[in-house]
Amino acid sequence: MAFPFAARSAEATVTPPDEPRARSRIWRWIVVLLVVGVLHWIAAQWVERHRATLNPSDDEHVPVQVALLKPERIERNPAAVPPAPAAQPATRKPAASKPREHVLTAMQLAERAAMQAASAASDAAASAAAANAMPASSASSASSASSASGASASASATSNASANANSPQPAPGAKFSVPPSGDLQYDTFYNGVRNQPGTIHWTSSGERYEMVVSVPLPFVGTFVYSSHGRIDAFGLAPEQYVEKRGHRAEDISIFNRADRKIAFTRTPATLPLPDGAQDRFSMVMQLASLVRGEPAAYKPGVTRQFFVVDSDSGENWPVETIGDETIRTAQGYLETRHFKRLPRREGDQRRIDVWLAPSLGWLPARIVQTEPNGTQFELVWRGKLNAENGTGTDSPDGSANTSPSAAPPAAPEPAPPSPVDSTAPDDTSGNIKP
Repeated sequence: MAFPFAARSAEATVTPPDEPRARSRIWRWIVVLLVVGVLHWIAAQWVERHRATLNPSDDEHVPVQVALLKPERIERNPAAVPPAPAAQPATRKPAASKPREHVLTAMQLAERAAMQAASAASDAAASAAAANAMPASSASSASSASSASGASASASATSNASANANSPQPAPGAKFSVPPSGDLQYDTFYNGVRNQPGTIHWTSSGERYEMVVSVPLPFVGTFVYSSHGRIDAFGLAPEQYVEKRGHRAEDISIFNRADRKIAFTRTPATLPLPDGAQDRFSMVMQLASLVRGEPAAYKPGVTRQFFVVDSDSGENWPVETIGDETIRTAQGYLETRHFKRLPRREGDQRRIDVWLAPSLGWLPARIVQTEPNGTQFELVWRGKLNAENGTGTDSPDGSANTSPSAAPPAAPEPAPPSPVDSTAPDDTSGNIKP
């Protein structure tokens, strides 16, 4: 028989739940959920980075080198040399005036001889024999004078022709045509992950150029590479090249053409300035201008060498033509020509590939840089070319703009700014550059 006090004592013996154990159990579940979430995020990032991008970069076969082109003078458009047409009339006038003078002199002698013959014919019959002899002598003198004048005219023409043939002619150079000005927009990928769009601002005229490349990167900031300078006998001639990586200070390379030296704000070292020297990004436009000038010359295996300057050094870059390829962009498919920088030294694992599109005036449609550790940075064209001032509109074959000489000379611009403080920090990881 159960008693009420026994039931109450039994209820009193039941211990309440252990609150610390319950809390630890809750925290364990929270930790498990966090770990699962992190693992899923890592898996998603791995899949995203290793998925096929718009244009998977397979290791294609590099053609056998058939030609090595080194920096050389460019062939200017004939319109860029106004003294040549103006000099032709000046050289022709003396050559043409001499035979005309001789011809006029011969005609005057013939007319005088005819008048003498007519007056002699009107004389007495006794002087008929003399009158008959006079026209013959005058005619012979006139014919001799005319023949002499003709001989002198032919001799003058021959001497002028030989002088023109022996005169020094301008030596032919590399075909060169600067791409049209405009802003290009690009999809940017870092290890296959799409980031915010980047831009390439390109401005060119008959005398100067400017190029600004802007690439935003997550957690780091925007990388800005700018190059500006003139257009000389070897093509693009940079005056300053500036690298601005995120929030770091600018690194500037100065091309001093007066002293033929290259100086840096990052290091006190200097380099000699060779003809045709480029920076990392003007090299792309120099290549585009050369290919645009003579596309048929850049067949698979043709390699052109550039001396390229970094933020603290310079070296030769061999860039080989791989061949024509079709790439896929956000705007559709583009026919391009693929160029690849060959290894600069033994064990060089850094790779740079450039695709130039004839439909864009041979401007870059795709740029891929692969680091030795496998990190890949990619730009893929996504916007149309906006020509400035109605010039440089593209045609289907890419022959949009004439050579730089076709444009009117630009007004002289002020000298480039003086170098900034040379206490820029050393390069660290995360420096994305060709």
